[in-house]
Amino acid sequence: MKIQGKMFLWLSVFVLIMTVVYGVWSKEVAGTTALALTFGLTAMIGYYLAFTAKRVDEMAQDNKEADIADEAGELGFFSPHSWQPLALALGGALAFMGVIFGWWLMYFSAPVIVIGLWGWVYEYYRGENQNQ
Repeated sequence: MKIQGKMFLWLSVFVLIMTVVYGVWSKEVAGTTALALTFGLTAMIGYYLAFTAKRVDEMAQDNKEADIADEAGELGFFSPHSWQPLALALGGALAFMGVIFGWWLMYFSAPVIVIGLWGWVYEYYRGENQNQ
């Protein structure tokens, strides 16, 4: 976290310099205000990360000798045989085509989306995948 804190603090310094340069050269209020707000946000994030880095243990990104796998954790469980994402993609494609061709197509896409979502949520509560 120390690295990210330093990066955001240096970014905030850069944005502050660019805010002053842009404000002097362009004399435009909206862009100067947007850059000033960007400076404030990057400074807040940098301060938070630097402050938090002092309170937590050293992480792998703070160690120059660390490997990529040192911070790797469990990614989670992904269903290997699920057909439900295909149904959701088909329903989503129909829904977006409904925006293009006419809203009446939503009447056909909504049931496909609901059935795909229902099947995906309750996939491991029925059939051969049912937990016992």
